[in-house]
Amino acid sequence: MKRAQLIGMTIAIVAGALAFFMMRGIVNKPQKVVVTEQVNATEVLVARSDMGLGVVANEGHFRWQTWPKDAVSPGFITRSSGAAVVREMTGAIARAPIMAGEPITSNKLIKAGQGGVLAAILPAGMRAISTKIKEETAVGKMILPNDHVDVILSRRLRTKGGAEEFISDTLFRNVRVLAIGQQIEAREGKKGAEGSTATLELTPRQAELLALANSMGEISLSLRSVADLIAGGAGPSEGLDLSKSRTSNSVKVTRYGVKSRAYGVN
Repeated sequence: MKRAQLIGMTIAIVAGALAFFMMRGIVNKPQKVVVTEQVNATEVLVARSDMGLGVVANEGHFRWQTWPKDAVSPGFITRSSGAAVVREMTGAIARAPIMAGEPITSNKLIKAGQGGVLAAILPAGMRAISTKIKEETAVGKMILPNDHVDVILSRRLRTKGGAEEFISDTLFRNVRVLAIGQQIEAREGKKGAEGSTATLELTPRQAELLALANSMGEISLSLRSVADLIAGGAGPSEGLDLSKSRTSNSVKVTRYGVKSRAYGVN
């Protein structure tokens, strides 16, 4: 082998060896490890998925999420409460819809043994009472839970002269509908709710008046616009005293020689 060829091979071998060691050094170069540490943070119990009204919770509905301590409200449940807190929440009932990622608080869930679903969503001091409905007395059964209605009583009265007349009174205004039948939440894609009863949210005195009205005549529900609520409309009226006459604001109509009048016209 010629001397020039030998020198060339030697240079090539040396260059290859240098390249090999250089590449190995690059590949085996220690990687920088970045450690992120949450400063002034804690873990808060949140909903893993959406929970509808009345849903019975299980452990799969919850997860822990890192949360800034400064943003933790007193009602939030933190991991410092203990690992058993999730097990304690199993079987609890959602008092209102809860979105995924929303912190869990004690007033959003009612634990088993503390009442049923309807009792859970009923505000303190209010009562739930039902009345019969049908298509012609409930807006074609297009009323849904959480709608607001006026409650109207239609009844037959005998006048002093012995004649009979029909009277319509608005008993209460702006009353919240808790349920239609056994449905307590509007279902997606449904325009109405099936059921022969409407459960209303009333005060104790209003509940007494409605029970009396149910025995006196027919109850109709008049649906109110959602704009009344957005505009901050007044809350439920106190209720009409059925034992008193309201001739001062009545309207008398004569049709085919028969007199009738409607009370409660404003």
